[in-house]
Amino acid sequence: MRVSYESSVGQRARATPQIVAPLPVQTSSARIVKTIILAGGLGSRLQEFTTLVPKPMVEVGGRPLLWHIMKIYTQFGYGEFCIALGYKGQVIKDYFVNYHCLNHNLTVRTKTREVIAHNGDIEDWHVHLIDTGLDTQTGGRVKRLAPILRNEPFMLTYGDGVANVNIEQLIRFHRDHGKLATVTVVRPPGRFGMVRVNGGEVATFVEKPQTSEHTVGGGFFVLEPQVLDYIDNDTTAFEESPLEQLARDGQLMAYRHDGFWQCMDTFRDQTLLNELWRDGDPPWRVWC
Repeated sequence: MRVSYESSVGQRARATPQIVAPLPVQTSSARIVKTIILAGGLGSRLQEFTTLVPKPMVEVGGRPLLWHIMKIYTQFGYGEFCIALGYKGQVIKDYFVNYHCLNHNLTVRTKTREVIAHNGDIEDWHVHLIDTGLDTQTGGRVKRLAPILRNEPFMLTYGDGVANVNIEQLIRFHRDHGKLATVTVVRPPGRFGMVRVNGGEVATFVEKPQTSEHTVGGGFFVLEPQVLDYIDNDTTAFEESPLEQLARDGQLMAYRHDGFWQCMDTFRDQTLLNELWRDGDPPWRVWC
């Protein structure tokens, strides 16, 4: 689920239960280390692939889209990931358990079961693979990861979208404004929910309005640990009451990204990403 943004203040968001942020609100100065990637949804609009694998494991250029997302963060020095698993989570577990073998040439001695890897660089990733429930909503998945987050600020993104976002600039923007939450906003075709932005601050949050001129939430969040207090339970969609209330509290800021961004919701999206990869210089490949 994604959300969209308009550049002027409009009508108020629909009513939601009042959630009071901890007072006083104080942005942490702790270094951001962990990145949550939401990877548990059903991916029902991409059934050509998701009957077999979860959507983040659908391949672009011979690699799961999840790998591409992780490489974006790695380019900026962020290599610790919390993957929120749900639908077909075992596929993602198997991928990382076997990651070393999958990415090297091998010699296997069948009698001794010795496996020798040859050549090839390997990413230095620290990956937490956490089952967050088959039917858990996006906010509930984030809430379930609280013990791993250890009351520290963190990043969050969806497992189905890539962009050439400058992660360092995003984090700097978040630190400078001192609010609890930052969402990266982009301007693709409109079919998502809307947030109205005034001077960089998200003023209201409206789920899927009818409009043609808007930007959408493209993931790539930076969040303070107090944001977890805005999430009730497993049934809470992060894009609904938590973000709506953060906006009403003046605690949600929009980082505008004018570069490349593309989600992979449909077969057409997957085809487009593969075509861009085959062209040899995919715009989201910020790594060397």
